Amino acid sequence: MTGLVDLDAPLPGVVVVFVPGHPKPAGSKRVFMVAKAGAAPRPVVTDDSGAKGRDWRASIQHAIAAVFQGPPLTGPLELSCYFTVARPRGHSGKRGLLPSAPSYPTTRPDITKLLRAVEDAATGLLWADDAQIVTQSAAKRYGARPGVVIHCRPLSGAPEGEEP
Repeated sequence: MTGLVDLDAPLPGVVVVFVPGHPKPAGSKRVFMVAKAGAAPRPVVTDDSGAKGRDWRASIQHAIAAVFQGPPLTGPLELSCYFTVARPRGHSGKRGLLPSAPSYPTTRPDITKLLRAVEDAATGLLWADDAQIVTQSAAKRYGARPGVVIHCRPLSGAPEGEEP
């Protein structure tokens, strides 16, 4: 026994999904009331993420469906998302990575909007409602394979520090 943990081995009860591609944010949502002559006004919801955002959410849904079959998870959930984005070409020179290249991707899109895209896409597939997510963590890093690794697991028992 070596004492090392196999990071590729799935943990019991944990759903792990890799979605390749360039992560796109969920856009801001706006609601407008639209009324035709003589008809009652009805709400219309718009999402400014456009076609690229819809395509990214569809990619997330396809990846989840390939890994997770069955009804959406119920109860409290823990969600972890690790986003990988490609480095801009300007970070590299003839001899590799430039010393001036930043270590972390501090440019847009911001991580909360990337998370929102995952939450919206997974609703109804991986969980019934994203309100079930009670613990969440996320990271955005540079890497060779752009995409997101999603870890989701059901939580049970009382939260740490509380008595049942």
